[in-house]
Amino acid sequence: MELHEIVLGVLLIVASVAIAALVLLQEGKSQGLSGAIAGGADTFFGKNKGRTVEQLLVKITRVIAIVFFVLVLGTFLLFLFL
Repeated sequence: MELHEIVLGVLLIVASVAIAALVLLQEGKSQGLSGAIAGGADTFFGKNKGRTVEQLLVKITRVIAIVFFVLVLGTFLLFLFL
């Protein structure tokens, strides 16, 4: 194995583990309906703080998914032409 194969393999593993962890950290979409029915005790600031954390997790997940896709495509093209 050459050095670039090892580096790309490690980067792909790290990106895939990061995607899995970020997806597991996010709340489900059904959480909003049950929270609306039973969550009358939440304050306005508490709700917005939760949304911003969720939005941050979604943005980070998108970025890492794009990085993963580019790594896979780059790895494929590298091995295709070498």
